[in-house]
Amino acid sequence: MALFAMARVIALGLLVSVGACTGRPDGVEPVRGFEIGRYLGTWYEIMRLDHSFERGLGNVTTTYTRRDDGAVDVLNKGFNRTDCRWREVRGRAVLQGEPAVASLSVTFFWPFAGGYHVFALDHDGYRWAMIAGGTREYLWILARDPVMPTATRADLIARARALGFAVDQLIDVDQSAAGDPVPRRAS
Repeated sequence: MALFAMARVIALGLLVSVGACTGRPDGVEPVRGFEIGRYLGTWYEIMRLDHSFERGLGNVTTTYTRRDDGAVDVLNKGFNRTDCRWREVRGRAVLQGEPAVASLSVTFFWPFAGGYHVFALDHDGYRWAMIAGGTREYLWILARDPVMPTATRADLIARARALGFAVDQLIDVDQSAAGDPVPRRAS
């Protein structure tokens, strides 16, 4: 666990040092009508632009829970199949402005914070979301289930491509059970 946390700290430190901070990429607009209460709970990482702090991890989930002070606890967890170990890192998120705008600041190692901007969201059921970091180098596609319907996935990739993200570099996150060599597929 410490190795994953340290890698996350280094990556976030680099993110801050290059000026990404809590800003967002030009042209990427966070969704409006956002309800943080509905966003809480566990999300599965379906696809991502890969970075050292997540490299080699499958079964990646993020769980958000409300804190008494109004902030949100963040637990990122992933399984490294090479060494058969779970890695996790805990952080804290706060809304950057209006509560109905899906733009947050996430801190895993104080005082370094990174932007977390939900720019596509299933407003009806909060079943899927697409998130950008402070630059176009950070992109995640999340879902409430470990698989995503093919049509939804294709639509989200097309949206990200139109906004200038390097979608050809997206990786599929293995959400198969630990030890299960056959990943589950969406229908």
